[in-house]
Amino acid sequence: MKRLLFCLFLLATVHLAQAQYYKSDTARIKERNTSRLMIGGSAGLAFGDYTNIDFSPIIGLRFNEMFAAGVAINAQYGAEHFRYYDGSTQKRNQYTILGGGLWGRFYPFDFMFIHVQPEYNAISVKTTLYNPKQTYTDHYGVPSLLLGGGYVQPVSDRAAINIMALYDVVQDSRSPYSNGLILRVGATLGF
Repeated sequence: MKRLLFCLFLLATVHLAQAQYYKSDTARIKERNTSRLMIGGSAGLAFGDYTNIDFSPIIGLRFNEMFAAGVAINAQYGAEHFRYYDGSTQKRNQYTILGGGLWGRFYPFDFMFIHVQPEYNAISVKTTLYNPKQTYTDHYGVPSLLLGGGYVQPVSDRAAINIMALYDVVQDSRSPYSNGLILRVGATLGF
């Protein structure tokens, strides 16, 4: 957590220093991005005993230089293996998550935002036990409320890279965001 805060502080410091030299460019970008359509999202991959493939697109509207809101879609596939001491597989869980919701952002500074995202996810879980082999399935829905903030780094007058740290404050026992910090890196295009 300390490393994350240090990185965010370092990025903010670099951005503030850069803003001193490019203030006219920042004003031009701000004028172009006001009241514009925003398209973007994030994607993630993890492989090994825990596999996760995540695709989370967003679409929204930047109402003014301080507020933006829109719709988010969440699609994930995951699998986790539990092994015995000898390395053989004891249990395997596979899950599919499909959901979505609304999101809103408040930009107190050009390079930082506060993010709110209520969402609902439909989750399907398939559990396979080995020795003897048995399979179980379960389907359920879970509400979440993601709160947090992020850093924006423009890469052109219409594109930016986002880094977010979010937390599910609802903490449903079957939430896909089980009691941990959610880190997302993505991109946004403004038209």
